[in-house]
Amino acid sequence: MVEHYLALIEKEISKQKFGNEPDSLYEPIRYIMNIGGKRLRPLLTLLSYSLYKEDAEKIVSYAVGVEAFHNFTLMHDDIMDNATLRRGKATVHEKWNTNTAILSGDVMLVSVYDLFLGIEDSMLKQVLKTFNRCAAQVCEGQQWDMEFETREDVTQDEYIEMTRRKTAVLLGFSLELGAILAGAPQEDQRLLRNFGINAGIGFQLKDDWLDVFADKDKLGKQIGGDIVANKKTFLLLKALELAEGNQKIKLKNCIKEKNMNPLEKISSVTEIYNELSVPEIVRREIDHYFNEGLNQLDLISKKEKTNSLRKFTESLINRQF
Repeated sequence: MVEHYLALIEKEISKQKFGNEPDSLYEPIRYIMNIGGKRLRPLLTLLSYSLYKEDAEKIVSYAVGVEAFHNFTLMHDDIMDNATLRRGKATVHEKWNTNTAILSGDVMLVSVYDLFLGIEDSMLKQVLKTFNRCAAQVCEGQQWDMEFETREDVTQDEYIEMTRRKTAVLLGFSLELGAILAGAPQEDQRLLRNFGINAGIGFQLKDDWLDVFADKDKLGKQIGGDIVANKKTFLLLKALELAEGNQKIKLKNCIKEKNMNPLEKISSVTEIYNELSVPEIVRREIDHYFNEGLNQLDLISKKEKTNSLRKFTESLINRQF
């Protein structure tokens, strides 16, 4: 089922032009939409819909709307982060220029609403209201993420809340959208949204963990990028909480030292993480959020049909890169 839905998503993406002229405005959209990605969000929409109906082909364009919104956020995030690569390819602002990337992102967001306008009138208002709430929270999460870069008092709870808004609510919306379009009971819509939010937090924590402890060959890039960038991940915040004495001094010095050799920095911080059992603590936190999400599936009216959704979630839990 997953492979079939992924094929439907790719076919729909290749069909969408997102606009015509000027080509320099719309080609960046087609570019970022076609350079790959897990297609996690539209897939969740189709899997959620399929719990209640068997004609998921009817809603593929709406699922692609979710993917277009996700890529819109990436296009603008890359500008804010001064990122040069996205999925191994040049970012839009690097390949074209910053002004084009801003405008292409703006019209990309408009195209999401264009795609959603095909939804039946009886469902459209709910979808748009739900989407708008989600989109605002994604922006709130991104703002907090940027503010955290210059703050030294970020708490673990604040990090989780930032992650919930920036990353997890879109996974929750993806699942809720499928349920709305399928006419699922409102309680099921809520449970599927909560499943997605909890899984989304676990998903981000797993990414944080993998950035430090994944097999470099499997990850396909140098590990420790978050350490080098002094990114306030859950791992770092937990280490700052647990470290004492010389260990805490050493960790803070690694963070403050701007000219430290990157490999030496990665090695020093990772060593402290291991001494404090941070990898094991964060793994338990990851399991907690994924399990909280899966528990929501046990409560929906169609729980006997959740096998594909569960298997896909478990593949995210167990992934090593």
